[in-house]
Amino acid sequence: MAKKYAPKLITAIGHSVPIGNIEMYYEEYGVGKPLMLLHGFGGCTQNWHPFIDKLSEHHRLIVVDLRGHGYSTNPENTFTHREAANDVFLLLEKLGIDHFSAMGMSTGGMVLMHMATNQPKRIDSLVLISATSYFPDQAKAIMRRASFDTMPQDVREMYSECAKRGDEQIRQLIAQFNAFHENNDDMNFTAQSLSTIAARTLIVHGDRDNFFPVEIAVSIYRAIPDAALWIIPNGDHVPIYDSAIPFASTTLRFLDESNGN
Repeated sequence: MAKKYAPKLITAIGHSVPIGNIEMYYEEYGVGKPLMLLHGFGGCTQNWHPFIDKLSEHHRLIVVDLRGHGYSTNPENTFTHREAANDVFLLLEKLGIDHFSAMGMSTGGMVLMHMATNQPKRIDSLVLISATSYFPDQAKAIMRRASFDTMPQDVREMYSECAKRGDEQIRQLIAQFNAFHENNDDMNFTAQSLSTIAARTLIVHGDRDNFFPVEIAVSIYRAIPDAALWIIPNGDHVPIYDSAIPFASTTLRFLDESNGN
């Protein structure tokens, strides 16, 4: 789940394309090497808008609404990170993109972990923000009892702004979020499976993450062969919106180093 994002007024030119049995919405900005941006659960493309200007200076951004989120549809009304990863690969096929870099927040990062272990040679570099290799008990407890009324105010606002189809979409997303606590197969990466990730990877994690303790981020860092770890002091889940955190400049520097610039 993404949280604490600061909405920014930005003129977006979006597109919707058929992907299997869903309509997937995405936005494009800038020119250069492709950089895929994936939001967290309950979020949408707007979660990335505060960073679009900076990230698009040297990259072609493809910013996606995952299935059932934002403007993207999901008639099956179920969500797994594995299936969402397949959706994104199908979108990339339609766009004619073979090699790319990517950033993902929380669920977006977990989708990228599926992509990077499924087709490792296609991804040049990764930024995984508040992602996890499995759902620990503390996350499952939050997932099981989550409801719109009990969510923090900033998370409720994000759901309301991102659910383009209104209250029914919010109810569907929360039910899907609740169901995560029963699924031990979707997010079940071992050190061995993570070791197949070929992309140079930056792991960004807050040391106060209430979903996924920092020890999980450290274990992911140790398992991925070419990884760097950025632990944000006093950072909670998706701790990148604080103006004191140089998120865009730090990740761009990482991407430039990955590309040999």
